[in-house]
Amino acid sequence: MGALFFIHCEFSRLTYCPFGIGASELGANGVEITSKFITFVSDICRHIIMLYLQVENLTKSVGERMLFADVTFGVNEGDKIGVIAKNGMGKTTLLRTIAGKEAQDSGKVIYRADLRVAILDQIPEFAGDPTVLEACLSADTETGRLVREYEQALLDGNDARTAELIPQMDAANAWDYEDRARQMLSQLSIADFNSHVSTLSGGQRKRIALCRILIDNPDFLILDEPTNHLDVTTIEWLENYLSRQRMTLLMVTHDRYFLDRICSKIIEIDREQIFTYDGNYDYYLRRRQERIEAMTAELARVKNTLRKEQEWMRRQPQARAGKAKYRIDAFYDLKERSQIKLTEKNVDLNVRSSYIGSKIFEAEGICKRFGDKVILDDFTYTFARYEKLGIIGENGVGKSTFIKMLQGYVPADSGNWNLGETVRFGYYSQDGISFDQNKKVIDAITDVAEEVVVNGGVRYSPMQFLQHFLFTPADQQKYIHTLSGGERARLHLAEVLMRSPNFLILDEPTNDLDIVTLGILEEYLRNFEGCLIVISHDRFFLDSTVDHLFVFQGNGVIKDFPGTYTEYREYLQRQQAEVRAVETTNKPSAPRPNANRQAKMSFKERREFETLTAEIAALEEEKRQLEEGFTLGTIDDFAAANRRYDEVRDLLDEKELRWLELSEKEN
Repeated sequence: MGALFFIHCEFSRLTYCPFGIGASELGANGVEITSKFITFVSDICRHIIMLYLQVENLTKSVGERMLFADVTFGVNEGDKIGVIAKNGMGKTTLLRTIAGKEAQDSGKVIYRADLRVAILDQIPEFAGDPTVLEACLSADTETGRLVREYEQALLDGNDARTAELIPQMDAANAWDYEDRARQMLSQLSIADFNSHVSTLSGGQRKRIALCRILIDNPDFLILDEPTNHLDVTTIEWLENYLSRQRMTLLMVTHDRYFLDRICSKIIEIDREQIFTYDGNYDYYLRRRQERIEAMTAELARVKNTLRKEQEWMRRQPQARAGKAKYRIDAFYDLKERSQIKLTEKNVDLNVRSSYIGSKIFEAEGICKRFGDKVILDDFTYTFARYEKLGIIGENGVGKSTFIKMLQGYVPADSGNWNLGETVRFGYYSQDGISFDQNKKVIDAITDVAEEVVVNGGVRYSPMQFLQHFLFTPADQQKYIHTLSGGERARLHLAEVLMRSPNFLILDEPTNDLDIVTLGILEEYLRNFEGCLIVISHDRFFLDSTVDHLFVFQGNGVIKDFPGTYTEYREYLQRQQAEVRAVETTNKPSAPRPNANRQAKMSFKERREFETLTAEIAALEEEKRQLEEGFTLGTIDDFAAANRRYDEVRDLLDEKELRWLELSEKEN
């Protein structure tokens, strides 16, 4: 790790030079930067901007396919970086390589020494079958290991080892480790700490994994799809938590609101390279379009120049040996640059719905419960033609059960569903594709239909239809169990749309689709001439596709809100503000203290005041000595001195604030 400094100074008169550089060390044509000065400036810059991670010339391929080549970038303290790319371009592989879970083909990944790093995998794993609390406390972190070692020493009755660990527990602030875990689990809506992880849903397991990495307050978080399987409430809690914390982030997520509100930098993987944008997701979209337009203009210029150079190369080929070699080399360089293809292959959802009549479905007095848990309680509703409905609510309130009941997969306890005769469902399940995992992609689709007929008579073979969903002929020969999450999502989408449904039911369609494909799907759904029900925790997706919401509030209560998700959140905020205003109005006013009366110091506070005065003087002297050491370059262990300087500065701030509070009291 190094820094490059270019410093140009002009002095008409030199009377004093800081940093301990004498006049004899200065050259006549400016300033001769001495090694002492370079060391000082480098140390100060490291103090101001701490480099946490340096990735140098990282290259990774899978089989014959190159994912990224010679990737170089750094992560500084406080950076919050989102990684964006289409499915299959290497987002997760990049994170896993940086985290040390996969080996790179070449290049280096260098972390700052003593950096506390925590990693959230896309699908969390737990060794054995621990309880919720055991899973949280089993984190492979410095604090987690220390707590487990201390508890083991207590169990073993090893008093000597226990005594050794007590100062370490003090230094790590580890005494309330379990209390912090319980508190965060409660914030994440996990109430039963003794449940075994194997009995929990994917969303609950994700929340436990989040708690496990967050309770240790790591310096650097690496997150792979942190919002997948989380309900909206938890996503917003996590969004607020990460926005408030000073920890550094590197994450992959398709949640565009999450990216926009948290990230200050975007890294895009495109054509085996990375492009960095210093801004949030909205800024990235604007700058990316500018980059593509600039590349398009540059490609047009290259091709125009290439045509001229081709004419020159064809002239008198027998005399080519006499042509300027640099111009020949430039020709071949232009030819290579002209081969770049800027057009992107995207999913083609050009599938229209079949005709749908005026009667869709009517629900009359539907009731459903599982034991004491009420899903629906006398639910009655008439669904209109072309209606587009979003369903939201916390995990476990019955959203998926509702749509399965509508389709007849789950029976109602009482009540009736009356479906229109023309309704043709297309169901995208969050459980994923139901194909035989040992079949090839093409065979699975051919088993569904030998011919795909869409848009009122347009006919495709299964091979042709799959190419609209980015499955090349080679990809179609893959076995289903080898497909990535994004490929499975696209195959599932193809299987749903190949039947030309007029009533789409999408249960968590955003979990494995990349941002580009999500945008195409949103556009398709906005223009879809049929009915739509979407269950999603992706707030941007809901805002883009639905007209109103069913808010599942639990215990069979469903609120019908006429608007988008963002409008619903604004409605809740207005309600909360009104409640607070009423509480403030009705709250009895506290008696006003006598403004002229000033509390006097107690005996204890007087002793504290005297101690603070001496401590502040000692800290100021230590700070002065450290600064002098930095200036003169007499410090041997700069890193240790730098850490101590931070500690002294923080202690001074804290003690001076308390000194001022006490000094305002009468003696």
